[in-house]
Parts: sequence; structure tokens; C-alpha cells
Amino acid sequence: MRFLIFAILLAFPFVEIAILIELSQRYGWWVLAYLIIIAYLGIRLIRSEKDLIAARMFQQMGSGSNPIVALFATARNMFAGVLLLIPGVISDLIAVILLLIPAKQPMGGGQAHQNSHAHHRASANDAVIEGEFTEIDESNPHRSKPIPHQPTNNVVHLPRKD
Repeated sequence: MRFLIFAILLAFPFVEIAILIELSQRYGWWVLAYLIIIAYLGIRLIRSEKDLIAARMFQQMGSGSNPIVALFATARNMFAGVLLLIPGVISDLIAVILLLIPAKQPMGGGQAHQNSHAHHRASANDAVIEGEFTEIDESNPHRSKPIPHQPTNNVVHLPRKD
């Protein structure tokens, strides 16, 4: 099995070169234009992924999702960009296939979801009520009156737990 993988990796550049020679004999300078345009798109893809990785990870964390999903998606897209930089049709086809795969779950499929029940975090969709509170000592009859600029109709008095 190792020998087969080694043979494929060794033959890959020669197959790419043979295909490029055949295409350039058929289509001429259009192949060079194709290679330049695809390499430019690969550079643009790598730069845009580099700029978006932090925003994607923060978005995943903010929604309560696993940021590893964004990391794997960005790594996959950057690898596709590198494949676009390599001159050759086969590497370009592999890059397009990588770009068409949707990024829904991290590697390992549903295993990450099965273990997520133990580490549940509040997501952005959960109801969060923000507010301020003041402790009121019920035993003190001379407690302070509410401050005039604060509305008193929204005050909820909770018993103190000691």
C-alpha cells in the first residue's frame, strides 16, 4: 500500500506535465493564459482565506458552534488555493472538488456532536436578560429610596441567599 501511494505521488508531476504538453499542442497559448489565470485565482483564494479565518472562528464561537469547523474549512480552501497555484489540470480539478465540498462538520463526522452534550454552552439564540441590581437589606427599616432617574416599575426584588 505504501508503495502504491509512493508510486502515485512520484508519477503525479509527470502526468501533469504530459497533460500540459498535450493541451499546449492542441490549444497553443491559451493554455498559458489558463495557467496564469488559475494561478492568480489561487493567490486570491489564499489571501481571502487568510483574511477571513479570524472572523469565521469568532462567528462560530459567537453562535456557540465549534470553531474547529471554520478552521478545517479554511485549511481546506487554502490547500485548494495551493493546488490552483501548481500548474496542471489534475491539481486544478482536485482543487475545484475541494472547494465544492460543503463544510458542515469537522473531521470525524458525528462523533463531535455526540460528545457535545457534556460541554453545552449558551448560544447566541438563548434569551439573555441584562440588568443591574442593588442588594436591599430587609432588616433595615431605614433603607434608601430609589434614585429618581431610574424607573422603578421594572424592579424585581429577589430574596437574598446566604
